[in-house]
Amino acid sequence: MLKPLITAGLLLVATAGSALAQVPPSQVRAANLARMEAERINGGLSKYFTANCMHRSGGGNCLVNESADGYLFNFLGGAPGWEVNQQPATVQTKILIGPEGNQVKKVIYNGAPQ
Repeated sequence: MLKPLITAGLLLVATAGSALAQVPPSQVRAANLARMEAERINGGLSKYFTANCMHRSGGGNCLVNESADGYLFNFLGGAPGWEVNQQPATVQTKILIGPEGNQVKKVIYNGAPQ
């Protein structure tokens, strides 16, 4: 009985590791930079917090496009605790980060959710 559990556990770890390994370092940097820029332009962490997707490796489903121009993120945000407390988002941010993940190319939109 123990052997199938160990095998299943190893398979789960290997699968999770493979999924994490597929996110390129530039995408991880880009997501972190996009999140930090949104926090900065929206008043800092005492006033603003990004959606949970921006706290996943590479931006999760907040990454809407990757091209030679860079990484395009589109995500919601609001007051700290907005998502956990099931409150509506107050800000939507669309931001393009350079392909190396280390330069904000353009804040396309930062305003009321569209």
